[in-house]
Amino acid sequence: MNFTENAWRIFNQSIEDYHKLDRVDQEIKNPYPNHSIEHLLYLKNWIDTVQWHLEDLIRDPNIDPIKALELKRKIDASNQERTDRVENLDGWFLEKFKDVNILSDAKINTESPAWALDRFSILALKIYHMNMEVNREDASTTHIQNCKEKLSILKEQHKDLSIAIEELLEDYKHGRKYMKVYKQMKMYNDEDLNPILYNKK
Repeated sequence: MNFTENAWRIFNQSIEDYHKLDRVDQEIKNPYPNHSIEHLLYLKNWIDTVQWHLEDLIRDPNIDPIKALELKRKIDASNQERTDRVENLDGWFLEKFKDVNILSDAKINTESPAWALDRFSILALKIYHMNMEVNREDASTTHIQNCKEKLSILKEQHKDLSIAIEELLEDYKHGRKYMKVYKQMKMYNDEDLNPILYNKK
């Protein structure tokens, strides 16, 4: 099993585990050892899955404004945690490839492996939920057909993105590309960088 096959399996395991209760406030039970790549991948997708459903909840047109504000705060916190976990994943890759002999003509990639895996995780969620729409018994034939067409495209994206990630990791392994990771430096949660927050001090 190559890296993306294993990541895809773990992402879908996380999604299935979440939907056993399907509650945004449920406790995560990560089955993998701390600091392992499997643990990081499972945690990353769990955060994405919870946020997916928080985003659903906040779009209720009849939501109570106070409840909406609470959800917005949770989504902000989730976004920060999502970014932190991506940086953890990139740290794992930096350690993995630290002793590679970089070729003189090596190039840098437009995104790091972890941000590619971030898209991979979201893609797993899209496919899971599009499958649900395809199998809805209360939906119209037109709706189901439209969703089948979208699902086909998502599956093609899964294939293409899997290949792209595998090729990127091979390039790192053989020194054809090199990693250079920038911290995201998000400003909206930082009391020293968000003017709304630091002006309240």
